[in-house]
Amino acid sequence: MEKQEILRFVDHTLLKQTATWEEIRETCRKGLENGTASVCIPPAFVAQAAEYLQGRLPVCTVIGFPNGYQTTGTKVFEAAEAVKNGADEIDMVIHVGWAKEGRFEDILTEIDCVKEACGGKLLKVIIETCLLTDEEKIALCGVVGRSKADFIKTSTGFAGGGATLEDIRLFRKHLPEGKKIKAAGGIRSVEDAEDFLAAGADRLGSSSLVE
Repeated sequence: MEKQEILRFVDHTLLKQTATWEEIRETCRKGLENGTASVCIPPAFVAQAAEYLQGRLPVCTVIGFPNGYQTTGTKVFEAAEAVKNGADEIDMVIHVGWAKEGRFEDILTEIDCVKEACGGKLLKVIIETCLLTDEEKIALCGVVGRSKADFIKTSTGFAGGGATLEDIRLFRKHLPEGKKIKAAGGIRSVEDAEDFLAAGADRLGSSSLVE
């Protein structure tokens, strides 16, 4: 697969804490120039990015990021504000502690509340695979499968681990038809990208593939 074709599946990402508007604008420019699926940026820059891009490239942002333990009400507010500011896609982080406690119905309720706040925009659910057992991952595939979310996503990239091919294959096996997968964290080469797409990923989060 040619690099340009691969980039159509990539959310070109800049989420580091020190990111400046100049760096975000350059991320947007490169995403636009390279035909990426979107740019994924911090919420504080969504309005500026949306104004800069003028609908030429979807703007993705994150909520409950990176730890996921904010209240549901906080996440709902974050999502609604992001959409109001011009976000086209939302990547939310689940409360991993709830998964550890087996509170899967609470996670389902939270996902659906956030999806409602998205006003029809795409919602991707980050479950932070590096912190979970396979049993917990399978259970969360069931939760996301039952939810109104559009994607399950592997990782924030801030928890010490990223996407693995084994996790993508596990997701594909246990997700219902119609639910999509985003692999993120540690995808740095065209070869990595090809492998993740072949394993079943529909979208890739990366800060380095464009380079």
